[in-house]
Amino acid sequence: MTHAIEANADGLIGPTHSYAGLSPGNLAASLNAGQASNPRAAVLQGLDKMKRLADLGVPQFVLPPHERPDIPFLRSLGFTGSDAAVLQQAWKDAPTFAAAACSASPMWAANAATVTPSADSADGRVHFTPANLHTNLHRSLEHAQTKRALDALFPNPSRFAVHDALPAVAHLADEGAANHVRLCAEHGQPGVNLLVWGREAFEHWDGAYPARQTRQASEAIVRRHAASGAVLAQQSRAAIAGGTFHNDVVCVGALNTLFHHQLAFQDTAATHAAIRAAATGFEPIFVEVSSADLPLADAISSYLFNSMLVQLPGEDRLSLICPTETRDNPRSHAVAQKLAGSNGPIARVEYVDVRQSMRNGGGPACLRLRVVLTQDELAATNPAMRLTDALHGRLSEWAYRWYRDTLAPADLADPALIDETRGALDALTGMLNLGSSFYPFQRI
Repeated sequence: MTHAIEANADGLIGPTHSYAGLSPGNLAASLNAGQASNPRAAVLQGLDKMKRLADLGVPQFVLPPHERPDIPFLRSLGFTGSDAAVLQQAWKDAPTFAAAACSASPMWAANAATVTPSADSADGRVHFTPANLHTNLHRSLEHAQTKRALDALFPNPSRFAVHDALPAVAHLADEGAANHVRLCAEHGQPGVNLLVWGREAFEHWDGAYPARQTRQASEAIVRRHAASGAVLAQQSRAAIAGGTFHNDVVCVGALNTLFHHQLAFQDTAATHAAIRAAATGFEPIFVEVSSADLPLADAISSYLFNSMLVQLPGEDRLSLICPTETRDNPRSHAVAQKLAGSNGPIARVEYVDVRQSMRNGGGPACLRLRVVLTQDELAATNPAMRLTDALHGRLSEWAYRWYRDTLAPADLADPALIDETRGALDALTGMLNLGSSFYPFQRI
């Protein structure tokens, strides 16, 4: 058996982190729309969460934020003049497009891509497909720069295959690893790849909130990655209607354990049966939380299932890394404490503060992309993007230097923000060894 570990690649929260309420169906984002954010606190919370995992022994990488405001996008809509003039005119004439161009949503790396480890791919490489995120305008702008970031982190083509996103059409709407769970006996052994979809490509969808993943997009990724052990399951319509915009809001898994809400799947029994049938060399364990113990509304507001389920080095059982909102909700806290007090696969629960992200509907699991790597694959990554104590310190100083501590949505129209964000990103490219042409403004 090849030894492998599960690493995290976290999205570094960008300087334009704000509460613009751009995602229909994301209840937290809608609830907090229009309020002032604290970008500096946001990035520091994300960095501290990364360091917490690194200190626990989990390899941790940093994915850089995207250039925002996205001036090239606004120019493509016909706005002309200086960059400052483009931004100001866009906010005046097309504020919805301007808001999309300023979104810091690439911070949620669970939507960055779908990953197939080498143990599950036909050619023995780790495969990545950046998500096209077609459902929401602000997120559809991300995939080209996400590919550049993944190419920078995983530069060796003999070990890694970073594909282009699927065609950006509604029929192939793809939301990345937020709808993907891998189960296995050990990370280096072949596993089961559970891909959860919300609607058929040609289905007439009449739900109050969008179903963001199509079955056909999931099928296409399985084909292009030549991924073994694939199980496709339908997301619960009731969950989508209740505000579960991604399946990772009600489901998380690690090794042989799938931890999910009762309403995660349209047909839970069939999903469990399909996983059992696809599992090779291990017996899956299903930890299901009932609606009676945790109503869907509490599951969504507390983000119990958007926690990180990880195996820490030297430990046989799993740890659940929850947001503090899970602890603050009496029902979800009771479920978490019951898990930790049982003899089941989850041994303990820890809490991290990512409140700035949570107010936009992104918990600890949203901020990271999970990547299973062998030791040789780990050695082939970009070492400058791996979080160390020294890099954590440099990035914290960088955040204090460049990030505002208050940002209202109206502040996104401030032309000074262009220079501030570009200064921050220019400094970051040196720290992460990204080269001098990583961002669009550097290629002008």
